[in-house]
Amino acid sequence: MKAVTVTLDAATAHPALLLSENGRRVTWQERRKDLPSSTQRFDSLPCVLGQLHISSGRCYWEVEVGNMHSWDLGVCRDNVTRKGRVTMSPQNGFWVIRLYSGEYWAVTSPATPLTIGEKPLKVRIFLDYEDGVVSFFNVTDGSHIFSFPKNTFHGVLRPLFRLWSSDSGSLSICPGEGKELTDVVIPMLH
Repeated sequence: MKAVTVTLDAATAHPALLLSENGRRVTWQERRKDLPSSTQRFDSLPCVLGQLHISSGRCYWEVEVGNMHSWDLGVCRDNVTRKGRVTMSPQNGFWVIRLYSGEYWAVTSPATPLTIGEKPLKVRIFLDYEDGVVSFFNVTDGSHIFSFPKNTFHGVLRPLFRLWSSDSGSLSICPGEGKELTDVVIPMLH
């Protein structure tokens, strides 16, 4: 299983999000950009998608979360609702974990509280398209955070990143070229 290089897709970024020039870091900005309306752009949830379109295979990427207070990380279907009221859940095409107000959650329906040993400074997102698996790992201590129950994916999936507020901090995507994982064991929920 190989690491993939993920860069952020500016066309999908909520107007309150600022992307770095290299497309690997997202930060909240106080003054919203006046951007042209687009069907691709999130307008209610402060989210941005990765450029990567995944429709087969196994891959992973890593995101530096550092000491951030709040974030969502995961994957979503390319055709998720981006306008108006959006409810994140696997039923609506989102497979996401969340840190909010010091608590970790899997964004299931209803949400699943997560017990985290050591606070992750870096999170690995693992996707096996054919097996229908989305899993999250704490790179800081090597522990498994959460795996969504097996799914049958249809269509394109994309990496998803969300900031909650101006004090969220920045999410930085780690470069992925050339890294390979072997002997990955994914704990499954039944």
